[in-house]
Amino acid sequence: MIDDGQTSSGGWGTTERELTAPVSLTRPDGKLNRAAVGFARSSLVDTDSIGRGRRGRGRNKRWEYWNLITPTHIVGVTVSSIDYAAVHEVWVFDRATGEEIGEVATVVPPRGVDLPGTLAAGPARARAKNLSIDLTPLPGDGTRVQASIPGASVDVVVRRPAGHDCLAVVVPWSDTRFQCTVKDVALPAAGSVTIGDAVHSLPAGQSWAVLDHGRGRWPYDVTWNWGAGSGRSNGRVIGLQVGGRWTAGTGMTENGIVIDGRLHKIGAELSWRYATDDFLAPWRISGGGLEAKLTPFHDKVSRTNLGVLSGATDQCFGTWSGSFDTGMQRIEFSGLTGFAEHVHNRW
Repeated sequence: MIDDGQTSSGGWGTTERELTAPVSLTRPDGKLNRAAVGFARSSLVDTDSIGRGRRGRGRNKRWEYWNLITPTHIVGVTVSSIDYAAVHEVWVFDRATGEEIGEVATVVPPRGVDLPGTLAAGPARARAKNLSIDLTPLPGDGTRVQASIPGASVDVVVRRPAGHDCLAVVVPWSDTRFQCTVKDVALPAAGSVTIGDAVHSLPAGQSWAVLDHGRGRWPYDVTWNWGAGSGRSNGRVIGLQVGGRWTAGTGMTENGIVIDGRLHKIGAELSWRYATDDFLAPWRISGGGLEAKLTPFHDKVSRTNLGVLSGATDQCFGTWSGSFDTGMQRIEFSGLTGFAEHVHNRW
């Protein structure tokens, strides 16, 4: 059982600095630019220095992860380069039958991978045996997600509504270890998922996308929690974004809730309570005005052990319910579909 008890005093407000103008993640010497530490409601941080040249060699991590949830299917698409390897995945889950179709490609040394230096500055692309991924920025703040593996393919367009906030955060472990993450939740998605010869169209207003964009230089051994949920509840569009463990002690969090496109940042470290001997038992996350419960229906289990590179992930998909106190009113929500995960990586 995990019960980290990480709640902070000071209510649900935040003392984290809000970034409102473009800024570089690093200084000319490659170390963290402390002026970039903070959070933003859009992608303002230039991360072009990560993975370029020899600075931070072996510790640079770059990735794009898209999670797509429809009434019938759940899809995960990952393009990543972690300096000494490229790691990609396409995963499709049939919610009615429980069938999983997936391919993971680990390419050492990394090849067949392209990632833009900064979010939306260009396409992301991965090619490996049995796997093809293209993530293409579109005019008007959108992305086309295309992926193909034996037995399944995805062709989905994700659009960010005008004025829709994301949560961009720069997390500082030290001047040489730091991360810029952009989490974008409750984005409407349209397109299709094809399984064999069956084409499944994404129902409008019921299909959602979540983006995890990451650029940084990481410690070797790290554990994190991440959770997200999207949907309509009580006439509002709600996007839940929560994280834990990896940000503890840095002065920053990746916690927030997006209500009808407006981000409410949570500066508190949240309390995560879940059972590591039964990941399908309910997860409870609280603190900073948030009380949330995930009731899982599927655990996506991933295990990797390649010596220097290893990882263990339990990503539990389910339904979120709970409430958030904005300081002026309490917003109740239920029926948000999403996930919560426990990850331990040595990378």
